Formats: sequence, structure tokens, C-alpha cells
Amino acid sequence: MPEKRVVLANCGVIDPKDIASYLDRDGFKALKKALKLPPEKVIEEIKASGLRGRGGAGFPCGLKWELARKAPGDEKYVICNADEGEVGTFKDRYILENDPFSLIEGIAIAGYAVGAKKAYIYLRAEYHFLLDLIEKAIAQSKKKGFLKHLALEVREGAGAYVCGEESALMDSIEGKRGEVRYRPPFPPTSGLWGKPTIINNVETLMNIPRIVLNGAEWFERMGTEKSKGTKVFSVSGDVKKPGVYELVLGSSLKELVDDLAGAEKIQAVQVGGATGRIIPYKMIATPLSFETILGAGAITVFNKSRDIIDIVHRTLEFLAEESCGKCAPCREGTQVMVGILERFTKGEGWEKDIAVLGELADTMALASMCGLGQAAPVPVMDSLQYFRGAYDKRIQS
Repeated sequence: MPEKRVVLANCGVIDPKDIASYLDRDGFKALKKALKLPPEKVIEEIKASGLRGRGGAGFPCGLKWELARKAPGDEKYVICNADEGEVGTFKDRYILENDPFSLIEGIAIAGYAVGAKKAYIYLRAEYHFLLDLIEKAIAQSKKKGFLKHLALEVREGAGAYVCGEESALMDSIEGKRGEVRYRPPFPPTSGLWGKPTIINNVETLMNIPRIVLNGAEWFERMGTEKSKGTKVFSVSGDVKKPGVYELVLGSSLKELVDDLAGAEKIQAVQVGGATGRIIPYKMIATPLSFETILGAGAITVFNKSRDIIDIVHRTLEFLAEESCGKCAPCREGTQVMVGILERFTKGEGWEKDIAVLGELADTMALASMCGLGQAAPVPVMDSLQYFRGAYDKRIQS
């Protein structure tokens, strides 16, 4: 199946520095259309489209907006999560570099729909080189009168992986150390500074102008029963053509990795970043959807020369380093896993280590406060399930 460019339709086509090129391709027509409708009608259109969050969790976008719209109070916020700190993910960077105006239009529609007068783009520290481009795009949009109802500004992060998590992100915007919050309450009812807040990532918001302009039915026809639309993927690792690709949801991993990216002699593929699933080549026909396997869109390919245990060990070292440390299951659990995996990399593992890893995984998944700790064991347990032989060979007799 060839690419289906919906989110990426303007990338490489418009001049990201000149709003005129965006206006020539129906730019801001969706916002004009939305502003003529009651906010509730806009939200109903997003709900009917079946759009789910593209950050990994897949929460229904329209439902999140509806909760914020109905929440009491006049002070509400929209946040665009452009942190993109997930390992192997660079699709949002590509989008920001090539089509900042669609993102701004999506944010403007979201602000109108939920009743927010203030919005932030939370930009990861490593994307500082994009700050000037984005701010100039905002200034051009404002000058053209497209942001009369919404004040939009960029806030830069400080390089913390955990700030990709929405509550830690809000703490960072508020000037605090980025740490996860206890929930409930959830952001649509009590978020930034305790006010109703919606947080959507870059790719999610890029879909909004397309849906409003073309209609919910147009979007809903693409994808599977529970996964509507397209998904943008960042493909890297042992492939001939690494890069950013967009496919209709439900397309197979094989179409992406084999046919488009040109991988050969695949041993394993990690789908979803550092905490994503690791699957063997025999599962390459798996559909990419919320029902099966998806995540944030990072696809990392490993050929047969790679050491799976070494890959998992380095992944857990990263997660242990990036844990905010607020909850013990994540803070301590990642460190213990790193120690066990290090023994296996040296060929000094014990039979009992396998059981300990399983018990740790269960505890972390149940008791960690956020997705980092809950999902950190996923690649470890997948490697044990699909590549158990690599562990057995390194157990001390």
C-alpha cells in the first residue's frame, strides 16, 4: 500500500516561512468554517470522525474536548505537546519544520471549540532551532487576523523525557520541576494552574483542519473500526530508507518496514519508542492500529547482527535515568532491572533472575504513577517471550 499523506499533505509543498503559500492551499479555511459554527458542533464533528490521540495513549480527541468544554469556569487552556522526547521519534520535528501553519490552525480551532483564550506550544529543548520558525509563523497568523480569539505562545522544555507525560509537562509550564501528578483530577477538568486544559500532541492537532474542512465522514472512512485516519511514523535503525512515512491505520508493519523503508535480514522491530513492543520478524504482518500495536509512531528496526539483550539493557538504562523518581515502583524498579540485565550482558545471569523480572514487571505496571514506569517493563518482557534463548545462553550453570 502506498503512503496516504493527510497530515503531511503540505510538507515539502508549501513554504513554512511564508503564510501566503499556506493560504494558497486552503489554509485557514477550516478555521473560518469552524468559527461560523457553535463550538459544540465543532466538537461533535471531531467526535464523529473517530480521531484518537496520536501521542500513544489513543484517548478519543473529541471526548477530551467535550469534557473541557463542559467544565465550569471561563479560564481554560489548550496545550500542544511538541516535546517529542520518545526514543526513535522525529515525525513531529518534520511536521514543525515543514508545515507550522496547519498546526497553528488546529490549535486555533481547538481553542475556539473548548472556550480557551490562551494556548501554549510546549517545544522540547532539543528543538530550539525551530523556535524562530514557529514564532514567525504565529506572528504571521496573528497579523492576518486568525488568532483574534486566542493568545498563542511557545514554551520551551528543559530536555526531560518525563515531560512528554501531560501532567509533568504542565508542571514544567508552571515553572516547576517536571514530575507526574496524582490523578484524578484529569486535565480537562483541572489541568494547567488548576483550570480545564486539553493537551494534544502535534500530529493530533494537524488532523483537525483536515477533518473540519472535509467532514467527519471523510476521515472516518479511513482506517479500521477502532482506528480511524492515518498515522505518521518515524522509521530508523537497520533500514535503507529511514525517514517519515504516513500510512492509513490498519496497514501492516511489513508494508512500512519492508516495502517503504527497505529493511533486510530483520531480527526484531520495536514499535512505539523506548517503552514500545519488541516483536520478532515472524510477526511482521501485524496491522498497525490501536487494537494491535502502535504507540507514538517510532519504528526501530534491528537486523540479525544486533544483540537483543544489549538493546533492552541500554533501553532500561535510559528509562532509569529519565525517571522523575516520584514513585518507588518506577524509581527502584528500573534500577533493579538495569542491574539484572547488566548481569545477562556479561553472561552472568541466574535462573531466578527471570522470575524476578516477571514479578517486577507486574508490580511496576500496576503501581507506577505514569506511563514511564507502567510501560518500562514491556520491552523486557517481550524480549523474554520472543528471544528467551538469548537469556538461557547467558545463565550461569
